[in-house]
Amino acid sequence: MPKPVVLITGANGEIGRSLLQTVAGHGGFDVITLDLALPPESMRPMVAASYAGNIMDRYLLDQVAAHHEVDMVFHLAALLSARGERDPELAHQINVEGTLNVLRMATNQSVRLGRPVRFLFPSSIAVYGLPSPDEKRALGRVREEQWNLPITMYGCNKLYCEHVGRYYTFHATRPGAEAHAPRLDFRAIRFPGLISAETSPTGGTSDFGPAMIHAAASGVPYECFVPPDARLPFMAMPDAVRALMDLARADRSRLKTCVYNIGAFSLSALQIAERVRKAFPAARIEYVPKAARGAIVESWPEDVDDTRARTDWGWAPAYGWDRTVDEYLVPALTAKYGVTP
Repeated sequence: MPKPVVLITGANGEIGRSLLQTVAGHGGFDVITLDLALPPESMRPMVAASYAGNIMDRYLLDQVAAHHEVDMVFHLAALLSARGERDPELAHQINVEGTLNVLRMATNQSVRLGRPVRFLFPSSIAVYGLPSPDEKRALGRVREEQWNLPITMYGCNKLYCEHVGRYYTFHATRPGAEAHAPRLDFRAIRFPGLISAETSPTGGTSDFGPAMIHAAASGVPYECFVPPDARLPFMAMPDAVRALMDLARADRSRLKTCVYNIGAFSLSALQIAERVRKAFPAARIEYVPKAARGAIVESWPEDVDDTRARTDWGWAPAYGWDRTVDEYLVPALTAKYGVTP
């Protein structure tokens, strides 16, 4: 019997590489990838097929669907928040129109297979828009339905795609199908800031934390673009990948929604810097706040309420901040950069 086929878009990205290794290591799937470039040579043995191209290319997506019976999609391809603010129209094209193209492909594949394709979508705390630092501190942990008033194009894109995914799952109909019959099984996680030892930060607004850590480990100075008291929720990459896998495997009958917060630990820039200096005493960190990016950080919650994920599919983080540093970051980054802590 052939293995189920998993498609990972954006497989060369920050989440993509870690997820690819996890899915391939599972052994129960044939993995195919789609990104602007093919995976690095070291990762190509992990995949059954790779496609180099753009999610804006509907013909390419149709070719992928024609050659593979895709059972599950992890749609990771996106333009991140900092770049999106510099070019909001491009962000809309990639993050909305590109996502619609992948949703369309997965929906057609559901019809072809006669069962809903599971579609995993990494959303973001960027969907929130708190009105002021005082309100942010007073609110504390934010629930999924609160303050969905994003102030960035990236946040607007993510929130819209959550709604479209919900539409395709519960409300869209196809010719000959019973009204409201599911065409797709869309599942989204609103990720906090992600901290990866595998890849360097690539332009997210929450990257002040990961960038500080990578700079210290590589022995270069870092100018932090937010003030010391700026606070966001964060998560270690292994937990983020495990969350995607756990939600992908969850029984749909247990899921009461399509979109879930997940959390791990909440940190200020100062707390990150203090812990980084403890791990890498030679770290050189200076605060040079940038008003525009700082305003975005202030609009995002300082923590999230992930009760629904814990209740519906058993979410619980395995990595706290200390374990993230001691067991994940320090060993991996010392090996990566060759710097002794």
